[in-house]
Amino acid sequence: MKRYVIYFLIYCFLGLSSLLAQEQTVSISGKVVNANDGKPVPGVTVLVEGTKLGAFTNSEGKFQIKGLTPGVYSVRFSAVGFETFVKANVYVTNVKPVFLEVDLVEKVVNIEGVEVRGKYFERFIETTTSTSTFSAEDIRRAPGVQEDIVRATALLPGVAVTSAGRNDLIVRGGAPFENLFIVDNIEVPNINHFGTQGASGGPLSIINIDFVKNVQFSAGGFGVKYGDRTSSLTQISLYNGNEEKFGGKFVISATGAGLNLEGPVNSKGTFFFSARRSYLDFIFKAANFAFIPEYWDFQGKLNFKLDELNTLTFLAIGALDYVNLNNDNPDNAYKNSRVAVPEQKQYFSGLNWKHIFNSGFFNITLGRTYTKFDTFQNDSNLVEILKNKSVEGETSLKADFEVKLSNIFNLSFGNQTKFGSKLNYDIFVDGRFRLDENGNPSEYRVDTSFSTVKNGTYVNLATSIGRHRVSFGLRGDYYNFTTTKYFVSPRISVSYMINPVSTIIFSLGRYYQSPSYIWLVGAPNQKLEPIRADQVVLGYEHTPFEDLKVQLEVYYKQYRNYPARVFRPQAVLSPSGFDDLSSDIPFGIEPLVSEGKGWARGVELLIQKRFNPSFPLYGLLSITVSQSKFAGLDGIERPSAYDSPLIFNLSLGYRFNPEWEVSYKYRAAIGQPTTPYLPNGRLDFSLYNEGERLPMFRQTDIRVDKRWFLKNFNIVTYLDIQNVFSTKNKTSVRWNFRERRTEYLESFGILPSIGVYLEF
Repeated sequence: MKRYVIYFLIYCFLGLSSLLAQEQTVSISGKVVNANDGKPVPGVTVLVEGTKLGAFTNSEGKFQIKGLTPGVYSVRFSAVGFETFVKANVYVTNVKPVFLEVDLVEKVVNIEGVEVRGKYFERFIETTTSTSTFSAEDIRRAPGVQEDIVRATALLPGVAVTSAGRNDLIVRGGAPFENLFIVDNIEVPNINHFGTQGASGGPLSIINIDFVKNVQFSAGGFGVKYGDRTSSLTQISLYNGNEEKFGGKFVISATGAGLNLEGPVNSKGTFFFSARRSYLDFIFKAANFAFIPEYWDFQGKLNFKLDELNTLTFLAIGALDYVNLNNDNPDNAYKNSRVAVPEQKQYFSGLNWKHIFNSGFFNITLGRTYTKFDTFQNDSNLVEILKNKSVEGETSLKADFEVKLSNIFNLSFGNQTKFGSKLNYDIFVDGRFRLDENGNPSEYRVDTSFSTVKNGTYVNLATSIGRHRVSFGLRGDYYNFTTTKYFVSPRISVSYMINPVSTIIFSLGRYYQSPSYIWLVGAPNQKLEPIRADQVVLGYEHTPFEDLKVQLEVYYKQYRNYPARVFRPQAVLSPSGFDDLSSDIPFGIEPLVSEGKGWARGVELLIQKRFNPSFPLYGLLSITVSQSKFAGLDGIERPSAYDSPLIFNLSLGYRFNPEWEVSYKYRAAIGQPTTPYLPNGRLDFSLYNEGERLPMFRQTDIRVDKRWFLKNFNIVTYLDIQNVFSTKNKTSVRWNFRERRTEYLESFGILPSIGVYLEF
């Protein structure tokens, strides 16, 4: 049956090829600024590769290139004193004018007698290790990613996932709650639908890829500007709405439908808005599934250029997540009794003012995040065993300054204050499933509210001397709700340019992360310390060709003050996924002490080829060899819950022409450790993470994209087939209470989907 469904989807997909494109002429425009101070860069040579068309930027840094036919291009930017940069995957159509915003980085050193080539890989002002970037087009066309920002990062070295189909990232041995996400300068606790409380994972992102300008991901070694997280940093920049005309896009895929709108507000402003709804609930109901999810998300942005020196933007993104349970028969009631049902309402918003002054610029952002959790779990008799009605809301004020002191010195400094103004918790946990360290039932109820204050201040000095670039910074954090209130984090990063195509980078730093709010209510009068992680990274980067990068890194992380579990003295806290009270205590609703410790180490290789019109093969290869161990209150080091010694990713794509493109992805990873079960169905924590590892994970995905450039609208279609060989990957082990034995949870088999976009 699956074979016929795939044949039918392919037939429908190819059947659209009877449509004919009409020849049009279109243009590319944009603005180029100095990445150091945000000022326009005049006199930049802008060339569209593969054509004879180009332009120069004017005194405002703006340019326009006319006479192009619809298609995909690479655009080269070069200027005296700046590193040449190539912007790839620029799709030009007749329905939506393209406006490029490009930051050029000043050259660190000029080496006589050596040809300095353009780069398809972005340079960053602040020298950091372990950093990669994605464009929206990179994410969109990656097979099996489902146009999800977070899933795209799982292709990078050092990144593992808890299971296929989820966004619980494990970065260099860190738990899913250790990842920081920033959207247009707003720090977001969780950017996923049905997000895990106290962590940063979930099944899929709420960010609409259609409005993403670029994504910058750092697996470690990031600078003092960013705090309160110990593993990774993901920065998502959204573009502004269309300045020239009103337009939109209608999207329909295998899981949902959406509408995008954008255009000018007046001569100085633009907007965009999107709304999406899943229709998984209709599909799951028709298939008589027990667990029926439904979600909506909304996204809007206003941008006003007040004058040449001041810009004001407002962003708001929200999501609504619902679950209906089909308990019309005993089998469905039993299945639903094994998951904590996560219904949520969330939003985040921010007002940002950017001002350019004589020697730099500053950003001031007023932000608000809010999530209402309504999580519950019933047993098979529909008796409530878990209730968690929580509200977590924060208001933040953030100011960042960038100042160019001289040709070789740059100073950055800033402050952020967060006020947890709405933290309410109404929680019940059935004592039969919340056993203490002696195996005795420990029922728990709490109905409380409190407020918190966080403050982070940083200063960083970066200098370029010869072939060296050094960045040194200090960060001070204050948490009013931890045992110790004040913390200082020094960080240093040094790069040495061996030649124009080879660089060595070293970073060393300390990082602190405050406890998740829900951990503070897991036991009466619970007090915790922030997690501390000391990290060292050594990397080598080589670009033998301008569109090819080879990167090798080694790292070591040492953890202190990790939340250790009093009821489970062999374990530290590691929540992720749809927690199940029948297996273990969820969300950290238990006594915790900051006495856990651990470490993680690894070697990572990345080989990445960007799309280049002269050779339209693109892709990346990443290999990670790593190890991570933690010790709970018993002091014995054991493999971490997310330890995966080997991860392999291969992603390749080929663009035959602007209309047709095919891509391929293969991922393999050694399985994570498991904990055996006792005959009574309880986890045997005396052998915590010392059971058999899960079998090796393997998955192959393919995707085919087809575009039609028509007169008044464009059509984009794709066929994405996940898990082509229908591999039944084992995602976890759990106890079957009916049959009194353990069983594997398996991922879906082959999963084909088809999507259609109508751009107007």
